[in-house]
Amino acid sequence: MNIIDNDLLSIQEARIIAENASTAQKVLAAFPQEKLDEIVERIAEEIGKHSRELAIMSQEETDYGRTQDKYIKNRFACEYLPARIRGMRCVGIIAEDRQNKTMDVGVPFGVIVALCPATSPVSTTIYKTLIAIKSGNAIIFSPHPRAKATIAKALDIMIRAAEGYGLPEGAIAYLHTVTTSGTVELMNHPSTSLIMNTGVPGMLKSAYKSGKPVIYGGTGNGPAFIERTADIKQSARDIIASKTFDNGIVSSAEQSIVVDSPVAAEVKQELVSCGAYFMTEDEAQSLGTLFYRTDGSMEPELVGKTAQELARKAGFTVPAETTVLIAEQKYVSEMNPYSKEKLCPVLAFYIEDDWMHACEKCIELLLSERHGHSLVIHSKDEEVIRQFALKKPVGRVLVNTPASYGSLGVTTNLFPALTLGSGSAGEGMTSDNVSPLNLIYIRKVGYGVRNIDEATNGGKESKPNYDPEDLKMLQSILKRAIEELK
Repeated sequence: MNIIDNDLLSIQEARIIAENASTAQKVLAAFPQEKLDEIVERIAEEIGKHSRELAIMSQEETDYGRTQDKYIKNRFACEYLPARIRGMRCVGIIAEDRQNKTMDVGVPFGVIVALCPATSPVSTTIYKTLIAIKSGNAIIFSPHPRAKATIAKALDIMIRAAEGYGLPEGAIAYLHTVTTSGTVELMNHPSTSLIMNTGVPGMLKSAYKSGKPVIYGGTGNGPAFIERTADIKQSARDIIASKTFDNGIVSSAEQSIVVDSPVAAEVKQELVSCGAYFMTEDEAQSLGTLFYRTDGSMEPELVGKTAQELARKAGFTVPAETTVLIAEQKYVSEMNPYSKEKLCPVLAFYIEDDWMHACEKCIELLLSERHGHSLVIHSKDEEVIRQFALKKPVGRVLVNTPASYGSLGVTTNLFPALTLGSGSAGEGMTSDNVSPLNLIYIRKVGYGVRNIDEATNGGKESKPNYDPEDLKMLQSILKRAIEELK
């Protein structure tokens, strides 16, 4: 009897594709921006032809979310993203200051290892591929086991298109035999330069142990604060639209609503008019027991389900038009499932006396998951908005917009990203909406504009390409330092 050890196969495959990617990236690094741009455009054009079938395939394979919303995300990744990065310079001379005689040179990181979530497998894979190639990097994917076939098909389409336009073979690759051991081998391989982990928290510790730079887009748990000056009707519509998009699986979607007490009754009324169902205490308790397993991990069978399906699993019924289930809460605690991220159309609802108490509640909610992803404030009071922006331990603050759409750059001018950095609590190297510019380092170039005598001695006239006051300050500093050394 033949016994196949998939761990060993995966580890061996990881080593081969990492070495091939390193070889390919050395060729890719010599490509001018214009050639990289041409490849990106062709990849986007070709994968765009398959965006609908891949949306259907991903929903069927994962059983997460809604096909129509996955199709929207796929189109966003293969049409809007390429439009936004068109003209962006990432490699070669990317900035030049002729007056001050400095230049910035963009240099790719090298080989990127990418992990994508089963919740948005196709759009995230497209997005990571495009920004990696745009910035001259090779990229290797470890497909999520729950979305393995869909991610593989998307990558096969993009690889064929890219290599047809001159991309070196191996510059886009993926593990065919997917195991944890193989993924860890990829992350630890000497050829790997950077790890991009989007929504795979189970692999985060291994990523950090590799010693490589890590970009992490992880747990959201973002609250939405409705302040007393807000447009209540619009706020309610925004929150419901956001939390029902792809049945609530976007990590930046609202997880809790924190309401200023003077408008609490009006907010509840508007939410109900948008299809929200406020659960009884018993109903909320029944549903709450289903969210997490005994080991603390999220129950995957609740992810991306509709409000009706969730209620049915918890043993109660809701009206057919119900969009979101809401549980009224008072406290944030580790034991309270409604204090945590819920990747489905379920929200916690808190009432606070004023914006300062609401501010504290939002901080509690954000720190309960420690990753500080996103927060929304609905308000017309600019001072309150600024205080929230200044005080929250969070990667992005969204103002008067649906979180799912605003965070991705659909209803805001933030960069259109499907990896939203969660760096505010020390997890990952950036809290940006990750763009191609996060995948390069910048080599600084500075021409000499003064000789050493000018820098250390007074009395000489400054040249027109630098500020005379800067020269005087520099001369003073160096003169004092030299005197102190005597």
